[in-house]
Amino acid sequence: MTTLPAGWADPADVRRGSELRELVRANVPLMRALTVVRDSGLPDAWIGAGVLRDLIWGRRYGTGFDLRTVQDVDVAFFDPADLSRDNDDRATARLATIEPGVPWEAKNQAAVHTWYPHRFGGPPVPPFRGIAEAVATWPEYATAVAIHLDPDNHIEVCAPHSLDDLLDGVWRRNPTRVSEQTSYERLSRHQPAQRWPGVRVITSPPAHREDR
Repeated sequence: MTTLPAGWADPADVRRGSELRELVRANVPLMRALTVVRDSGLPDAWIGAGVLRDLIWGRRYGTGFDLRTVQDVDVAFFDPADLSRDNDDRATARLATIEPGVPWEAKNQAAVHTWYPHRFGGPPVPPFRGIAEAVATWPEYATAVAIHLDPDNHIEVCAPHSLDDLLDGVWRRNPTRVSEQTSYERLSRHQPAQRWPGVRVITSPPAHREDR
């Protein structure tokens, strides 16, 4: 799987992007959510991760998709001027005020380095320089995708590792920042093959731990 330079796409990526846009545009609540995020005033704000996976896999391998029943609607924004956790809370509250009933969860990707090691362990991580760098680290290739509605109502797609796993129903660890053990825990929690029959899971078993 190839990570493409920002702003570059080969013909296959253009075709796959059109495939994703068609599925998104067919879902009125998600299009409304994209409009809310664009008009909210949050800097460089995108919707991505699990909600896009749930949309595509729910339509293709499951029983459908309902935006209001997903666990959360992840909104990634980029605000290097305010790295506080309160900024995330204010952003989430702003979206909820505009569109109540949607399970919004906004996270400032410029601040991830301030809390990631404390929450997930491991050494310090460098600050992201933009949304694309953040999206490239998300846990699975299928969820390392975000979309944004521009002022002309065109859906922009950020997919640093391509759209193939998302659109073809493949659960596969993104090793950029997620360990095999963490990936296995996510797999056990989400149960993708049971939730979406037909999804293909590609993963390595967790390292054996001896009892002490």
